Amino acid sequence: MGLDIRWPIGLMFTLIGVLLTGFGAIKKSDSTSIDININLIWGVVLLVFGVLMLLGAMKGRKNPPKA
Repeated sequence: MGLDIRWPIGLMFTLIGVLLTGFGAIKKSDSTSIDININLIWGVVLLVFGVLMLLGAMKGRKNPPKA
C-alpha cells in the first residue's frame, strides 16, 4: 500500500500554520495578550511541524520499507 498519513497531516498543518502566522503578523497589536502574540507563535509551531511531516513523507518515499 502506498498510503502515507504524513502527506495529509503535513499539508494540513503547513496550511494552517501559514494562515495563522500571516494573521498573527498582520494583526500584531490586536491579537496580543500581555505582549505575547499567540497567533504568531502557534502559527510558527504548526508550520514547523507541518514541514517536518512533509520532509518525513518525502524521505519515506525515497526509502520504501522492505516487505
